[in-house]
Amino acid sequence: MRKFMTMTRQFRDDENGAAMVEYTVLLGIITVAVIATVILVGTWVSGQWTALNTAITAA
Repeated sequence: MRKFMTMTRQFRDDENGAAMVEYTVLLGIITVAVIATVILVGTWVSGQWTALNTAITAA
């Protein structure tokens, strides 16, 4: 248990650990932005196809 506590303190005091957390948060933000963009573009494309289908069928 003492070894685990020592490793935990070293990880806490190491600046690489903080940088890793920052990169992980940044990756999460980017992932959410990409998913939101894909959903919005997918909805827009679906609407365009529906409008095109309606226009073709009505003609």
